[in-house]
Amino acid sequence: MSGDMLGWDESVFRDEGVFDFEYVPETFRHRDEQMETLQYALRPAVRGSRPLNVMARGPPTRYSVFSRLFEGLFDYEPPTSGISFKKLFGQITDRLVEEEEVLVVALDDVNYLFYENEASDTLYSLLRAHEAHSGAKIGVVVVSSDLDLDVIAELDGRVQSVFRPEEVYFGTYGEREIVDILQERVQRGFREGALGSQALDRVATRTADAGGDLRVGIDLLRRAGLTAEMRGSTEVTTDDVDEAYEQAKHVHLSRHLRGLSESERAFVRTLAEHDGKRAGDVYDAFNDETGLGYTRYSEIINKLEQLGLVDAEYADVEGRGRSRELSLSYDANAVLDRLD
Repeated sequence: MSGDMLGWDESVFRDEGVFDFEYVPETFRHRDEQMETLQYALRPAVRGSRPLNVMARGPPTRYSVFSRLFEGLFDYEPPTSGISFKKLFGQITDRLVEEEEVLVVALDDVNYLFYENEASDTLYSLLRAHEAHSGAKIGVVVVSSDLDLDVIAELDGRVQSVFRPEEVYFGTYGEREIVDILQERVQRGFREGALGSQALDRVATRTADAGGDLRVGIDLLRRAGLTAEMRGSTEVTTDDVDEAYEQAKHVHLSRHLRGLSESERAFVRTLAEHDGKRAGDVYDAFNDETGLGYTRYSEIINKLEQLGLVDAEYADVEGRGRSRELSLSYDANAVLDRLD
C-alpha cells in the first residue's frame, strides 16, 4: 500500500471532537477588545454583586427560557404543566436568595424572542427580578445575530427604562483571521500533515463566502476530512474542501430548522411542494394539512422571512391586484432532507 493511502484502521483525524460546535477553544483569537468588555461587565458577579447587562451583536418562548434556568439551578426539569410562570420564577429567585448566588443569563439569538413577541416580557421578568424578590441578583447578556434588528428600539418602554446594556459588537472575520483561528483546530483535530495550507486557505475562502461564520468553516473542516477518508487518502485536498462545501454551506439552514415548531415545519414542507406559488394558494394547502387559520399562517411567514428561510415578494396578478409570491430561500430538496 502506498504511503499516501490510509490503512483500514487509520484516520486523517487526531481528535474529531475538535470540530464539534460545542467544543470550546482555549483562546478566542481576534476578540480581545470584546472579551475585555465582557469581563468588565461580569466582574461584579464574582464579588457577589449584580453584574452589568450586556448586548452582544454580530452577523446568526418565555416559559421555555425559564424552564432552562430552573433546570440549571435545580438539576431537574420543572413540570411541563400545572405550574404557573409566576410560581416557576418565584422558585428560581428564592433559590438565588437562599444560596446567595448571582445569576448571569445569556440569551443567545435573542432575535428569536422578538420574532415570537416574547422578548419584552422575558427581559422585563429578569431585569426587574430584584424589585419583586428582594436580594435576587440577575444580570443579562443578550446576543443577536440579526444586524437589522434594533434591540433597544423594539423593546417595550417599561423594559427600555431599565435596560442600559454595555454594547459589544462582533464584526465579521476577514479571510486571514479565519485562517488564523481555524489553524488551531487543524493542529488539534488533524494528524500532522493531513490538511495543508492550500486546503486551509480554500476553507477560509469558502467560509468568507458564507458570511465569515466560523461554524461553516469548522463544519467544512470536518466534512473535508471525512471526504478524504472516503477516498482512502491521508491528505485533505482542495477538491475535498469544494465537495464538502456543498453540505457545509447549509449549516445555517440546519440550525434554523432544528428550532422550528411542528406547525412551522409543516409550513416549510408545504411551501417546498408549492414553491413560487401565491400566498393564498399555499395557505389552502397548508390549511388542508394542518387545519390552522390564516392568522397563524401569516405569523409563520413573517417569522421565517425574518430568519431568512422564506422569500415573500409582491407581484401584480391580472384581475386580482397585488399578491405575495412565496418561495424558499434554499433549494427545496436541501430543506426537505434536513427536515427529516
